[in-house]
Order: sequence, then C-alpha cells, then structure tokens
Amino acid sequence: MTTTTPHAATPTRQAPPYRITPARVLRSEWHKLRSLRSTWITLTTAAALVLGVGLIMGGTYTSGGGDSDIDTVIMTLYGSMLGQLCLVVLGILMTAGEYATGMIRSSLTAVPARLPVLWAKAAVFTATAFSVMFATGLITFTAAQLFLHDTDQAASLTDPGVLRAVAGTAAGVTLMGLLALGLGALLRSVPGAIGAFIGGVMVLPEILGMLPYETVEQAVRYFPTQAAGALGSATPLPDAAPPAAALLALSLWVGAVLATAAWTLRRRDA
Repeated sequence: MTTTTPHAATPTRQAPPYRITPARVLRSEWHKLRSLRSTWITLTTAAALVLGVGLIMGGTYTSGGGDSDIDTVIMTLYGSMLGQLCLVVLGILMTAGEYATGMIRSSLTAVPARLPVLWAKAAVFTATAFSVMFATGLITFTAAQLFLHDTDQAASLTDPGVLRAVAGTAAGVTLMGLLALGLGALLRSVPGAIGAFIGGVMVLPEILGMLPYETVEQAVRYFPTQAAGALGSATPLPDAAPPAAALLALSLWVGAVLATAAWTLRRRDA
C-alpha cells in the first residue's frame, strides 16, 4: 500500500509594499517643502519685498525725473532683486539643508536610485517659485500702475513686451534659485553654498566686468546674474544680451550645475 504526500506549496513572491514612481517622489518632495515653516517665511518675504518696493517706486515717481529712462517693468519690479535672495536661500535649504539635518539619508534610503530625489526637488522648487513670483509680479505691476497711470511710465500688461518681461522676471529669479539649489546639492553645506553663490555668481562677474577687454565684457553679459537681469525688460537693453539668448545662457548654467550635482550624488555617500 502506497501513500501519497501532498506537494509542498510553492512559495509565492510577495509584492513590494510600495513602488517608487516619479509621481510619488514628487509628492514626497512637495510635502517636505510645504511642511517647513521656512518655506512660507521665505516665499512670503520674497513676495512682500517685490510688492513693497514696487508700490514705493510707483508712489514716489514723478514724470521727468531721473528714472524717466528706466524700463517700466524693471522699475516696478525692482524688488525682484531682493526677492531673488529669498529664493536663493530657499533653494539651498532644500538640498544642503537636508544634509545639515541628516534628512537626506532617509530620502536616499527611500529612493535608492538617488537621482529622482534631485530632479523632484528641482521640479517642485521651479513650479512653486515661478508660480509665486509670476503672480506677485502681475499684482505688483498692476498695483504700481495705479500711481503711474498719468505719468510717462504708464503702461498696460497688453502693451508689447510687458507681459513677457513680467514672466521673464519670474523666470530669471526662479532659475537663479534653481542654480542655488544645485550648488546646495553639490557642496552639501548651507554656508558653503551661500558663499559660493555670493562669490561666484554675484561678485565674480562684477570683477571680471571691470577688466579692459571687450571679449570679457561680452562674455559677462551671459553670466547668470546679468542674464537674469536681461529677462525682465520690456524693451531691449543696450548693454545686455537679447532675452532669448539670456534665457538660454541662464538655463545652460543651471543645467551644468545640476548635472554636476547629479554626478556627485551618484558617486558620493550621503
């Protein structure tokens, strides 16, 4: 008499508890960004500076004064240079700040491929910063025109080049903040990234611009700070790069820094 024994059940592979997808990485980075108090402080401060300076410029302007030859959009959005500093700090905190707190280890453990974390940070920062600065620019320009409607700086968003310049201003300060984000990821130090931005991005072009060489003067026009400034004018500036070329140059600077940061992220421990 023979007996049969039941075959052992074939073990089934357990499905992973979660899948890493670009949408989930983006959602994670967005949650981290919006849950930090520093995010709202820097964004609110940036918007307040742009709006406040714009109202002051509009309220104190008189026709025929020393500012009559300044582009209308540049004058009303002059506070964007101060708002840009806030976005630079925010960009650095998004990357280098995580290294300072140790949060980056959790982020890279959850996403072993690593690079999606950097791309998600860049995408979330870009969407947030541009949306805030573009909306602030529209409000500031419109509010300033309430004071300028009867002066030689009167303009409308429908005038040639005005809306493009407002969007260009928002794009310029956003890309400068994105450049700072890349420096933060590359240097992994908040003070180091701030120092590199001030010294390499803001001060160095000014020093090079003082050299008595025409080639250097032409090249400096395409450095980040100068390229960002050229994006915010409704009329062509005589000593600046054309807006399209300036946008391309600034984008290439940002791309180069982010690519270098991505290269080091793959090859260095957190």
